[in-house]
Amino acid sequence: MTHVDSAQALTDRLGSVGYIAGEGLSTVGYLALRMQRPLLLEGEPGTGKTALAGALAESFGLPLIRLQCYEGIDARQALYDWDFPRQILHLRALEAADAADDVRAVEDSLYEERFLLPRPVVRALREAPAVLLIDEIDRADDEFEALLLEVLSTYQVSIPELGTISATEPPIVVLTSNRTRELHDALKRRCLYHWLDHPDLDQEIAIVRARLPEVGEALAERMVELVQKLRADGGLVRPPGVAETLDWVRALQALGLREPELGALSATVGAVCKQREDAERVRSLVRAAFGDD
Repeated sequence: MTHVDSAQALTDRLGSVGYIAGEGLSTVGYLALRMQRPLLLEGEPGTGKTALAGALAESFGLPLIRLQCYEGIDARQALYDWDFPRQILHLRALEAADAADDVRAVEDSLYEERFLLPRPVVRALREAPAVLLIDEIDRADDEFEALLLEVLSTYQVSIPELGTISATEPPIVVLTSNRTRELHDALKRRCLYHWLDHPDLDQEIAIVRARLPEVGEALAERMVELVQKLRADGGLVRPPGVAETLDWVRALQALGLREPELGALSATVGAVCKQREDAERVRSLVRAAFGDD
């Protein structure tokens, strides 16, 4: 179900769902599939790291299971937990039926499969083939990294009360990092790695045309040219990613424009900038670029 016979075949498959992958990403993605290894993506926000997992799931017709990492996340949020309220109800039902005499049997019945709450990693193992997105792994701590490393090395999880859950087919695993901290070498060695840059001009135009086919060519090209200029020399605190490019084009399209106009660009800066300082800087650059139109 997840078979592709070349990097170009993966490029074409991703392109069919609107994700335009460069040669480097397609090659390492193909190798990750072929070698059944996790794919670790690093890069600036907005370069398409998270979107790749969604595109893989959509193009292969697989479920996308997402684990959003954050400071303090632990095994219960990632692997599994027990449905405590249902366990209490079960215990009370046994007591009401005078069936709670055998303490060992009662204890065992509290940890049956029906009371298990699978979290993303266990869900991915049980529902495989699936795509498991471990998003922003750099936000988690060292202990959590070690836990993931153990699971990704064997694609199985041991639950003391139930036994071992193993994947019939290893899930496609995509890890993303914004490099808020350095990941451990042990985790990196387990993965295939790719640094994802912002797309070049032609690639970003292709992305906009693929994701927004109803948008006119002139609007798409001029907006991408503008965003590329903002990234290159805009002096922004947070340069816009591809998602912001798409939002800005959508905003202008919603206003009925076929080409960018100074007034509309200034009014819709909030689609691309989320900080006041960046918004003022972009308005200044827009006036310089479109003031004579």
